Amino acid sequence: MSTDTSNPRPETELRRVMGPKLLLLFIVGDILGTGIYALTGQVAAEVGGAAWLPFLVAFFVALLTAFSYLELVTKYPQAAGAALYVHKAFGVHFFTFIVAFAVMCSGITSASTASNAFADNLASGVNWDASDSEIMLMAMAFMLLVAVVNFRGASESVKANVVLTLIELSGLVLVILLGFYALAGGDGDWSRVVAFDTPDDKNVFLAVTTATSLAFFAMVGFEDSVNMAEECHEPSRIFPRMMLTGLGITAVIYVLVSICAVALVPVGALSDPGKAPPLVQVVTAAAPSLPADDILPFISMFAVANSALINMMMASRLLYGMSRQGVLPKGLAKVHSKNQTPWAAIIFTTALSLALIAYVANASDDAVAVLGGTTALLLLGVFAVVNVAVLVLRHDRVEHEHFRTKTAVALVGSAACLYLVTPLSGRDGDQYVVAGLLLALGLILSVPIYLHRRAQGEDLEITDPEDIPPHELP
Repeated sequence: MSTDTSNPRPETELRRVMGPKLLLLFIVGDILGTGIYALTGQVAAEVGGAAWLPFLVAFFVALLTAFSYLELVTKYPQAAGAALYVHKAFGVHFFTFIVAFAVMCSGITSASTASNAFADNLASGVNWDASDSEIMLMAMAFMLLVAVVNFRGASESVKANVVLTLIELSGLVLVILLGFYALAGGDGDWSRVVAFDTPDDKNVFLAVTTATSLAFFAMVGFEDSVNMAEECHEPSRIFPRMMLTGLGITAVIYVLVSICAVALVPVGALSDPGKAPPLVQVVTAAAPSLPADDILPFISMFAVANSALINMMMASRLLYGMSRQGVLPKGLAKVHSKNQTPWAAIIFTTALSLALIAYVANASDDAVAVLGGTTALLLLGVFAVVNVAVLVLRHDRVEHEHFRTKTAVALVGSAACLYLVTPLSGRDGDQYVVAGLLLALGLILSVPIYLHRRAQGEDLEITDPEDIPPHELP
């Protein structure tokens, strides 16, 4: 893989405010959050004490895809991400629509995952033994609060992202420092770290791939950074180093946290939904005298709340963009005259998230695992396509130098993503149901528009994905 210092500066209406340090903090902050705070217990339930391994495998799969993203974002330093790359590579409007809608749905499922994690941590923080129904209602109430903030037009500035990232990091650094201090003092059991304790019907390989398909949710987020390309100074120069550094930092943090977790807390307790959130249990075991159950749940709440808001803002604006392009009903493109926010899209995406929370709460015993797994499922499908798109676009020459990944890396990345999408990886069937329902809804919404535009002899679907970035609204 190679890159150089040549840098295109295409015309953009967005203000270039991000240098290397701010971009790195954005990437780290975008990846950290709900995944490690909420899913450590579920991953441990699949593989036992070797819970660090699925996070490490997920990192390598994400790394392979990151190389493809780096070639594409340095080649086309514009907002719109996967939809832009797929449109340029294949030029099939329907395919572009499916990819764009899948990305939007992944934002909704990610935010719904965060809302459930928020409710769990709130109940733990106030020492409330809440029932499943009460957790569901708290998650829905939180999602309504996110909608209000979204409607008022509150977007995260770069400086706010720095603050949020540092707060998210503080909770994980606390877990790591206290955990290894306790382990150095003789507490815990190091032997659990290399012990596989898989479900009866799974061999070790299947258990690891099942856990990886879930742990991958913790590594998503790096792809959001490509939408910041037009707001970065010299994107073709700084993106490769900062994205790879950010992925490496978060991978190290995730592995260290999972090692501390399984060494200090029995796997059965980590995965027990009736007990405190996993990382609260870890800090309590490492430092019983500290009020971990009073502090960490609220740090966790802050981290997952930030994830939910960012994802719902992205989803509503992507829906707005597709509606404005005539791919979905025009009514979803309505903007509030005062706040200048896409109120119709916000209502629709919020209603969809509420329905998801209610559906999964009644259909599954573990809403966080199902919703987090569905997010990973949708994005793994998108990543598989992006890894192919980077090879298809090799024939498209640009005037500036850019990062270039190895062909073999892109092929292996696509194959790995496809494998984790299939049932062969041991993925829970509920995740396919949720993902299928979401994509079917998009197709249903698009059918009347498709028929009308075809009758009028107009071009169909998205005319240019560059018109649908999340930053499009004032």
